[in-house]
Amino acid sequence: MESQGSQESRWIAGVEPSSELLTQSMTSIYEMECREQPERIAQLLRAYDEDKSIREAMDQVRLMSLSSGPVLFIGMGASYCSSLTGSSFLQSNGRPSFAVDAGEWLHYSRPVWDQAAASVLLTTSGESAELVQLCKSNRDKPIALLCNNEKSTCWSSTHVRLPILAGPEYGNATKTYTNATVACILLSSHILGRLWQRDVEVAVAAYSEALNTVMGVRNELESFCRGAANIEVIGRGPAYGGAIMGALCIREMTGHRAAAHSGGGFRHGPLLDVNESHVAIIVAVGRGAELGLNLARDCNARGGKVILVRTDELQSSERLMVVKIGAVPEPWEGITSVIVPQALTLAMAERFGAKLPPRFQYGIMKE
Repeated sequence: MESQGSQESRWIAGVEPSSELLTQSMTSIYEMECREQPERIAQLLRAYDEDKSIREAMDQVRLMSLSSGPVLFIGMGASYCSSLTGSSFLQSNGRPSFAVDAGEWLHYSRPVWDQAAASVLLTTSGESAELVQLCKSNRDKPIALLCNNEKSTCWSSTHVRLPILAGPEYGNATKTYTNATVACILLSSHILGRLWQRDVEVAVAAYSEALNTVMGVRNELESFCRGAANIEVIGRGPAYGGAIMGALCIREMTGHRAAAHSGGGFRHGPLLDVNESHVAIIVAVGRGAELGLNLARDCNARGGKVILVRTDELQSSERLMVVKIGAVPEPWEGITSVIVPQALTLAMAERFGAKLPPRFQYGIMKE
């Protein structure tokens, strides 16, 4: 089903790109957008701390959340990945919350929507067909919108609105994922009555340093993975959203087969067919660090290769490449967990070419 956004909003994020940008390759655009992430996160943090209208919107969501029932985060694709960090954080702090797929929710779950305390709808474009339907037909529900396009149909159809502030994005979701994930962390913190500002400095510094460091070893990542039949990205908790986003990034940008799993989900099934043709990227950070290390050892024992993302030192070997990143407060692993797959994707695109062309305008949005 095609959404009915205005003609003006058909440019990505409602902004017409420069003529210079229109001539750039997808690979160069992708790298530019990856490296832009720390700056965009900093802009979002300033706005959420200082902008009165944003603070008022967050207060409204917090008031909604005081009702009985779970807090829902509803999105698709990268937006669903960001949702997982928000719901995981609330659950870890005793507040029932779930991340749900917007398409499934639209067609199968709407009869129980009234049982939710509050629903946060996430959409980068604000024009995705499922989200447009949910926004337009449920204005009486306690909903809020998290969106990167303030000229979109979803934005004009809702009253409680929070911006993603990632700017236009023309390749695979990079800065829209990270900014939406950070916004979910801030909103969840506000619902819980926690001061998110106390964790920001450490988290953003560690993220920025890790991005620069891992981008610097991207060719080594690509060489380690070369020839793999499958690349599987594995995370737990907030890092599970990053794992799904990382696999999407590899698959959409390079055409290489990649899949995401939770740590437990991988162990109970996919681990059984690991052999020398497999590479697993295991994000072993936070409270799931030891479980990730054990899973890496089991993959190696079956002949598989592992890129192990950790916050402490560990010796690499022929089938184990250890990538060290800085530790961050939970749930900020939601953004650090995606760095290694992003860097690998860039290296693969540089070597073999990007399979996804730049997209400067929204096309037809179908279910």
